[in-house]
Amino acid sequence: MTDTAPIIFNPLEPGYLENPYAQFSELRDHDPVHHSIVEHWILFDYDDVASLLRDPALSVDERNATNLDEERVAAFEEELGDGESIESTSILGIDPPDHTRLRRLLSKAFTSRTIEVLRPRVQELVDTALDRIEDGGDVIAELAFPLPFDVISEMLGMPATDKEQVRDWSGAIVKTIDPIITPEEVAAAVSASRAMDDHLAEVIAWKRHNPGDDLLTAMIAAEEDGDRMSAVELRDQVSLLFIAGHETTVNLIGGGVRALIDRPDQAARLTGPEADAAAIDELLRFVSPVQFSRRITLEDIDFQGNTIEKGSFVLAGLASANRDEKKWGPEADSLDLFRDGAGQHMALGGGIHYCLGAALAKLEGQTALGSFVRRFPNASVLDYEWNGRINLRGLDTLSISA
Repeated sequence: MTDTAPIIFNPLEPGYLENPYAQFSELRDHDPVHHSIVEHWILFDYDDVASLLRDPALSVDERNATNLDEERVAAFEEELGDGESIESTSILGIDPPDHTRLRRLLSKAFTSRTIEVLRPRVQELVDTALDRIEDGGDVIAELAFPLPFDVISEMLGMPATDKEQVRDWSGAIVKTIDPIITPEEVAAAVSASRAMDDHLAEVIAWKRHNPGDDLLTAMIAAEEDGDRMSAVELRDQVSLLFIAGHETTVNLIGGGVRALIDRPDQAARLTGPEADAAAIDELLRFVSPVQFSRRITLEDIDFQGNTIEKGSFVLAGLASANRDEKKWGPEADSLDLFRDGAGQHMALGGGIHYCLGAALAKLEGQTALGSFVRRFPNASVLDYEWNGRINLRGLDTLSISA
């Protein structure tokens, strides 16, 4: 890319998955309010991203968008049978008042106080995982993936079985939130979504007849002013917890381990739980386990002299905002575990759709990363592979010598 050539957001460019930040930097410098080749608008500056996410007048419901990728929509419609729909009641994709209602029913299970009770169990699971890689191994397979899966399974009161099957389904489904998706990936996502829905419906039906002291039982029973979640709403929220919440934590832990191995001077600063807790926001900023979030305009809106019309699908570049030198200074691309103001990162979104599981993700991340570097201060990376996703970018494998 040069000053004379058009600046194009191109996640298919060679080297992008390894390092998207170079492209983000070019776009912040030359076209921070970018109209992409698939007709989406993308914001790359921190201030614009923060403003978009916090604007209560915007929507997340794609039915309000007029500039959706027609080929993408057609590909999904072709895979779906008569009467099937790709619409979900997940709180990530609905607006108030339904969003407000469902989030209120869910939020009591995700307070900081409720999550803190899980700390001893999370530490136990981390220690067991680190035992498995004492002589080296794959950090993703042994730590980053099973930890959040086991935690959410135990919270929900679901048996932690079929991990690999659920992982495969989850990996296929999350490709649907990438800005570019192939027909083969569409087919895989539709098939995986059907399988996941059937699996969760069976689990929920079993739980209705076998209640326990767990989150899923509480979700089934949750009621406020006579209102309860429907069967579909319940299934979609459980699916959200397993997929979006789980995948992002995998990326945080995997990316965080690699970043700390590569920077032993920073890893040495994680001297205990208090330091771990103080550093987790900077690790979230640096790793950016979710690269983009979306909003749909309900009226014309202006960013830096660009009018984005009503009904436009707009992507907020979370990862770009997290490396914006105008916000973070000339060392924006550096990891500084105790950076002043790191908590202002955009990694967990913002506004009414701020990550419901933020406290849980932070607890899992700080416990796993702090424990890892103290257990294996001389670890080195042997090999790694990216997962190939544009949005939930992370490592698929991370082989280390402990």
